[in-house]
Amino acid sequence: MSTRPTTDKVKEAIFNMIGPYFSGGIGLDLFAGSGGLGIEALSRGIERVIFVDHDRKAVQTVRKNVAACGLEKRVEIYCNDAERALKAVAKRGLRFAVIFLDPPYKEKQWPTLLSSIAERQLLEPDGVVVAEHSAEAELPEEVGGLIRWKRETYGITGVTIYRWEGDGSDGEHCGLPGEL
Repeated sequence: MSTRPTTDKVKEAIFNMIGPYFSGGIGLDLFAGSGGLGIEALSRGIERVIFVDHDRKAVQTVRKNVAACGLEKRVEIYCNDAERALKAVAKRGLRFAVIFLDPPYKEKQWPTLLSSIAERQLLEPDGVVVAEHSAEAELPEEVGGLIRWKRETYGITGVTIYRWEGDGSDGEHCGLPGEL
């Protein structure tokens, strides 16, 4: 398996940056790997998380980790690529309190991913995108309605947080029924 789990130090720093606790909402963990970020969000008050990874072994790992935590009823887990997953959740009318993006560092798909999230207005009005990347990667200041809010470096890892500043008035926060 080629997953690169987020270190505990970086995970703690991420949740300190975005606020240690959530009061409900839905999370989306793209490139889920081991599922660590989404599971941590569940432990901090996110109501439900959708996990997506294109690697079948990673998806199996997420399933095992979710089961070990007894969280099966609060999650959806899919083997899919990121862009197709974003299209599917948009079609379902979902909006997220937090979206975690942690693609392999060698992949250079940041503009596409961020644009897709912004164009589809996938965040709740106060929602955030957490982008984990190589320390040397420089992500854009703004993409659509996403504005870079914070950026920190932890060794070889960079974390950039985007806030949704776009107009969130055209949609409603929806539940989770349906298929991805």
